[in-house]
Amino acid sequence: MKEKFYHYIQELQDSITAQLEAEDGKAVFREDLWKRPGGGGGRSRVIENGKVFEKGGVNISKVFGKLPQTMQKHFGVQDADFFACGLSLVLHPENPFVPTVHANWRYFEMYDAQGNVADRWFGGGLDLTPYYLFEEDAVHFHQVCKAACDQFHPDFYTNFKEKCDRYFYNAHRDESRGVGGLFFDYCRPTDDMPLDRWYDFVTAVGNDFTKAYLPIVQRRKGMDYTESQRNWQEIRRGRYVEFNLVHDKGTLFGLKTNGRIESILMSLPPRVQWVYDYHPASGSEEEKLLQVLKEPVSWVK
Repeated sequence: MKEKFYHYIQELQDSITAQLEAEDGKAVFREDLWKRPGGGGGRSRVIENGKVFEKGGVNISKVFGKLPQTMQKHFGVQDADFFACGLSLVLHPENPFVPTVHANWRYFEMYDAQGNVADRWFGGGLDLTPYYLFEEDAVHFHQVCKAACDQFHPDFYTNFKEKCDRYFYNAHRDESRGVGGLFFDYCRPTDDMPLDRWYDFVTAVGNDFTKAYLPIVQRRKGMDYTESQRNWQEIRRGRYVEFNLVHDKGTLFGLKTNGRIESILMSLPPRVQWVYDYHPASGSEEEKLLQVLKEPVSWVK
């Protein structure tokens, strides 16, 4: 399974980056191949200063070796080795009317002292972070997510949407990071969902990423915007940074397992502001977004 999934994310990276370059029409992805001390490495692709995408990354990695002590304590194991592979992407558009998007799909195995597989699971998801709320965009994004989930279980969309709402939440700000999507983790094989079935589910969600996101980009990328709206985008990007550095499991796992720092922090936007005690004008579109971020919304039935 680990080789099968790694082959999949290699092909998915090629497909996504080709579609994003075509959508941008100006910038192309820079590729870096890197090795991890202790085992494994990855292929990072970063796009910058494009016509549509100010900065973005679509990275794959395959890392393995001795599970660090901090992670062994977290999982309650001793003398364990691990294998992890996945694709992670973040896109920060230039236009504040185009939302930021994040997605990842990953597979993890853990081994006992004899080298036997002691545990294994899939995880991943995708979520949307708008700076200005267009309800039809949120509905479209969630409809694509639901359609992928409904192929496998009638409760998957509801369950994974709720987990996304809980996970991508800045508790210290008492607000959601965005309008959500899907989040699933520790998807272990069972009689009802064997490992191959989980593979089919995760790859179905991965294959639908561009279907969920690119139509929104195409609707919004040509809209005119003001400097004030750009400033609001950079202030909201600050909240994005706060979540990734304080709460995000993937960022923290990468730091604790001696991951490549450039790949880990590629999710951070290039221009960002922290304005002291900033509050948007009452009744403004900016305030409308903040009101929506206070409580999860059921975007599709």
